[in-house]
Parts: sequence; structure tokens; C-alpha cells
Amino acid sequence: MTAWIRVSPSRWVLFAAISLPLAELAIFVALVVKIGLLATLALMLATTVLGIFLLRWAGRGQIAQIRVGPDGFAGATGGSGVFVALGGILLVLPGFLTDALGLALLLGPVQRMLRRLVGRMFQEGGRRDDVVDLAPDEWREADPAPAAPKPSAPEQLPKP
Repeated sequence: MTAWIRVSPSRWVLFAAISLPLAELAIFVALVVKIGLLATLALMLATTVLGIFLLRWAGRGQIAQIRVGPDGFAGATGGSGVFVALGGILLVLPGFLTDALGLALLLGPVQRMLRRLVGRMFQEGGRRDDVVDLAPDEWREADPAPAAPKPSAPEQLPKP
């Protein structure tokens, strides 16, 4: 039986920060070998232009229509502006892996899956075992701590 090891989010961010550029570079080199340098650069430029177009389109009202839904997730009320904006940002970033992620965010099934996933995370994240949630009538504020006793007058040292 395999034991699951919990990894802190900061370690995941560090892992992603190191591995993403390496993966992007490997994909870039593989494409250069397969289709040539000029075609690879043209493809990269095309995805950047597409990302800029999507960001401009998203900025014309899509982002303004984003609302926070009852599950706490922005965009959960039906609009796909969040996903279009994130997809555009990922397309503008150089690299084909981020381009693939950005294009995936534009697909409806991916948006629905992410909306459900993030909604579940917000619902589960609100419940913690180490926090007791009390109604206002179930608690009272404790009296402030008593003041420390005032120091007495300083004692005089004997004179030599």
C-alpha cells in the first residue's frame, strides 16, 4: 500500500518555478528540430498575438461581468470571462506548454470542470477541524487582563 505524502504548497510552487521553464525549453528545442527555427518563432508569435486579442476582448466587458458566486468562486455565476482572461495571459507568455494550458482554458468542458473543482475546494477549505465556529450568543468577551501592580517607590541604596 502506498502512503500519501503531503507536500506544502510552497514546495509545489518551487517545483513548478523550476520545472516549467525547463519543460518549455525542451518543447521549444524539439519543435525547432522538427519544424525549424523560423516556423517555431512564427508559431510562438501567433499564439502571443492570439493571447493579446483575447485579453483585449475579455477587457471589453467580459471581466466587468465577473461576479462572485455563492460558492465563493469568481465567475461561477455563468460568465467565462475569468477563463478567457487567464487563457489570454497564458497565451501571451512565451512557451508552448503555457499556450496549450491557455487554449485548454478556452474550452467549455474544461471551464466547467475547473469551476466544479475550485467550488469544491472553497467549500471544503471553509471547514477546519482546529476552528470552533460559535454563534454570537454562544460566546462572550473575557474581561481584560488585570493591570500589573504598580511598582512601589524605588528603594534608596545606602550611601557609602
